[in-house]
Amino acid sequence: MTASTGPLLSVVNFPADLKKLSLEELPQLCEEIRGFIIEVMSVNPGHLGASLGAVELAVALHYVYDAPFDKIIWDVGHQAYAHKILTGRKDQFESIRRYKGISGFPKMSESEYDAFGVGHSSTSISAALGMGVAATLDNQKNRHHVAVIGDGAMTGGMAMEALNNGGVSNANLLVILNDNQIAIDKNVGAIKDYLADIVTSKTYNKFRDKIWFLMGGGTRYGQNSRAIVKQLGNALKTTLLKSGNLFEAFNFRYFGPVDGNDVVRLVKLLTDMKDIKGPKLLHIHTIKGKGFEKAEKNQTVYHAPGVFDKDTGTIKEDKCQDQAPKYQTVFGRTIIELAELNPRILGITPAMSTGCSLNLMMNKMPDRTFDVGIAEQHAVTFSAGLAASGYIPFCNIYSTFMQRAYDQVIHDVALQKLHVVFCLDRGGLVGEDGATHHGAFDLAYLRCVPNMIVASPMNEEELRNMMFTAQLDGMGPFAIRYPKGRGVMRNWKTPMKVLEIGKGRVIREGGDRIIITIGPVGNYAVDACKKLESEGISVAHADLRFLKPLDEGLLHDIFRKYSNIVTVEDGAIMGGMGSAILEFMADHGYHGRVKRLGVPDTFIEQGSVAELHHECGFDADGIAQALREMD
Repeated sequence: MTASTGPLLSVVNFPADLKKLSLEELPQLCEEIRGFIIEVMSVNPGHLGASLGAVELAVALHYVYDAPFDKIIWDVGHQAYAHKILTGRKDQFESIRRYKGISGFPKMSESEYDAFGVGHSSTSISAALGMGVAATLDNQKNRHHVAVIGDGAMTGGMAMEALNNGGVSNANLLVILNDNQIAIDKNVGAIKDYLADIVTSKTYNKFRDKIWFLMGGGTRYGQNSRAIVKQLGNALKTTLLKSGNLFEAFNFRYFGPVDGNDVVRLVKLLTDMKDIKGPKLLHIHTIKGKGFEKAEKNQTVYHAPGVFDKDTGTIKEDKCQDQAPKYQTVFGRTIIELAELNPRILGITPAMSTGCSLNLMMNKMPDRTFDVGIAEQHAVTFSAGLAASGYIPFCNIYSTFMQRAYDQVIHDVALQKLHVVFCLDRGGLVGEDGATHHGAFDLAYLRCVPNMIVASPMNEEELRNMMFTAQLDGMGPFAIRYPKGRGVMRNWKTPMKVLEIGKGRVIREGGDRIIITIGPVGNYAVDACKKLESEGISVAHADLRFLKPLDEGLLHDIFRKYSNIVTVEDGAIMGGMGSAILEFMADHGYHGRVKRLGVPDTFIEQGSVAELHHECGFDADGIAQALREMD
């Protein structure tokens, strides 16, 4: 397809083109950008809702500031599609998130306009502050630094750490709080309530508007707005709000809240604020899914809706819905079964309840499920506190985000042998989200942690059995990692049974060659064995189930019987399961040919899961070829 651009967007390729437009033309440009995003996203799924809400903000920023000299850092990057379109990537936009296409997130190597690579939450203020301090050291005091952060990302502790540090700096730093009251699911916590108080305080907003009207020549941002912005101090906010202003407590000058979907007002306000030195925060209120009715009404679904009709918004039917379920669905339904059997089981998620399907338990058992916001470190130690008090928390965190809580896993859970069940969703390569979201490192970084059990199911039945086993009395830290997407069993709801910790299984006997797998990639090995059998090559297959503890009895049998071994894992090849097998071989004096397949020592970019597995060489074809080469 070739998406239509509209008369203004057709001539805007870079910010320099944008600056040639009049202020009065900007609303039309915003609508053209919004239509362009909708048209492309309708057939090439991506993060729709957040980017629709931030169109005016992206236009205003590039109209006012001089990127790439001025630095604009987008937190997470879900909202940065308009930014990409305005900075030389309009013609490539249809390739976004596709194999060999442009990234779905800002990426420094992709464009000089992407001042900082993002993908994980709550990093923008820290990065912008670092750049701002560097500019001061380089005597570039006229360079501006803007961090755009959502209200969901503001719940991350790192954002608060950056505000604390930034407030005592002299950096030319502007934090724009893009408040749409939702991340993927509705925001939770005290910060959410605080921001709502500011936005909805009728007394404060009425008084502020009256002053702006009287002093600005009849408009909120008139000719005297510069003086008003500078003079409107703490007294009004502290007097009319319930308490003092949180951001000004961090020594940031606070402005807002203002309508972030009014591009003309945004441009005028940002222009005025450029003259104000030091750390400042502009609080804007936007509508997630702005301009697309269904996306505005159902913001969680249309965060990333998949393929949809660009005119009606109707999401296209999933052709796979009569096939095997997603691992996330199996987790969500199984934890309810377990919680009904064991009253000590609780569910914990850091703002991913819908993505991981913990929302199913949340709807049925709201008093036993906890969404702690985008705060993975807190989620882990909160779970540790629950476990220390006799509960069994199932802490569900995406593998890539568990990296942020590694110290807490070691210090607060493993060291104290607490019974926390870590459900690492999206383990392995996840597809179109790319390098920032692949769960490639968990097998390697967890297997070195003392007291930790590390398991990965080959299918849905195994996931249920591992969850059932993990909640039994006497267990300590227990990590179960499973992938994004569908499994292989249509009839998956089998009776749960206890698995012996550290025991694998032989799936197939064979000649002098064997495949050792862990996790769902074992299904590729099954297909590879069938391919090779048709060629007259007999290959055995063993599924470890547990990376830690290793099934040493099974491995002794394997090394005594097989001289050619291929290990397969959907994870980093350095330090992962294959490395564990080589260590075992060396420790016990075995000899043999061992070929390791997995994610190589590089960051894998975006593409479909199948494309990426093929690129890394551990799909069925890659496994079969590795075994053929052992002749």
